[in-house]
Amino acid sequence: MLSIAWIILVSSSLCNCLDNGLARTPPMGWLSWERFRCNTDCVNDPDNCISEQLFQTMTDIVVADGYASVGYEYINIDDCWLEKHRAHDGKLVADRKRFPNGMKALSDYIHSRGLKFGIYEDYGNYTCAGYPGIIGYEEKDADLFADWNVDYVKLDGCYALPYNMDRGYTNFGRLLNATGKQMVYSCSWPVYQIYAGIQPNYSAIQSHCNLWRNYDDIQDSWASVENIIDYYGNNQDLIAPNAGPGHWNDPDMLIIGNFGLSYEQAKTQFAIWSILAAPLLMSVDLRTIRPQFKHILQNRKIIAVDQDPLGIQGRRIYKHKGIEIWSRPIGPLHQNFYSYAIAFVNRRTDGTPSDISVTLKELGLINFSGYRVEDLYENVDYGVLYPNTKIKVKVNPSGVVMLKGEVQFPVEL
Repeated sequence: MLSIAWIILVSSSLCNCLDNGLARTPPMGWLSWERFRCNTDCVNDPDNCISEQLFQTMTDIVVADGYASVGYEYINIDDCWLEKHRAHDGKLVADRKRFPNGMKALSDYIHSRGLKFGIYEDYGNYTCAGYPGIIGYEEKDADLFADWNVDYVKLDGCYALPYNMDRGYTNFGRLLNATGKQMVYSCSWPVYQIYAGIQPNYSAIQSHCNLWRNYDDIQDSWASVENIIDYYGNNQDLIAPNAGPGHWNDPDMLIIGNFGLSYEQAKTQFAIWSILAAPLLMSVDLRTIRPQFKHILQNRKIIAVDQDPLGIQGRRIYKHKGIEIWSRPIGPLHQNFYSYAIAFVNRRTDGTPSDISVTLKELGLINFSGYRVEDLYENVDYGVLYPNTKIKVKVNPSGVVMLKGEVQFPVEL
């Protein structure tokens, strides 16, 4: 069926990458935007508006319902937390009605639960929703975030000139580091330049950002997820080499548990995001999420793939008539042989599962001592299989089968 050989070449060259000691694996947490957007109507919708209450509630659930115990640690505010104008001294001010105790108190609350606090701003005159941006106040805002004990800063790019972003994002990153407070730095630098027809300088981007957006905002639909999957597959030669410990491509939030994905599609998003070594930032109402979606988000074995310390982003290695195979090299290693995570994806919509048959060798798994193969969703251990062994999987429409092949060491007599 296949004639595939994906050989990973590990370069010994050094990269002048951001060295704040953070995001050595892709960040994991909860982010408000996709699910709660810019809902500021706390009079008519107090339980769902962007407010202190919402973030405290999600913080409590992340801890109480087991998300923190599997690795989700950031509680990230997105747009619409601000007053429309700065204070007389130029400082940013949280909306006084929706955040009556201020950002430092919310930060303290999140930290008291053992989690970390993320905040949103924009490298522009305004945020995307029209609140004050950082232009002209970069140092003041960086210092304020440090005073608030912020752990993660997402910097958007609305109302800014894309050709200024190389300088502007770099400068703000330096200002964050100069505060002495370690903060993960999430950039939107590349995507705005791509929209403007500018080829991003990924070498510079990974030198100054811990993660960055490459493509469109995710929407609550399978079509949106598919578009992102296609973009990362079609552009993988440009995108994938830039990922690694401390610097990650960000395909945007997990929408698992919302309204737009079926159970099979939710499994597919989680599997592909782990293959891509993507940040795992849930954007879902954790108060009402159904158990089957919660189980996906808390799948420890797939999270372990995403968090693999080697930090190699996976690739699409096969695409034909709606069937795709994605592969990611992971640990442990034996000599020059990696272990692998493999995702078999059925993009067809013809209503019946598809059978996929392939030998391990055709997938690039060529260690003669074999691989212990396990299904990461079904928790089935297939034992040790060898390069010439043919495996057959049945994949539901818009669904995924995800396997791990752990490299085996030769038996010494």
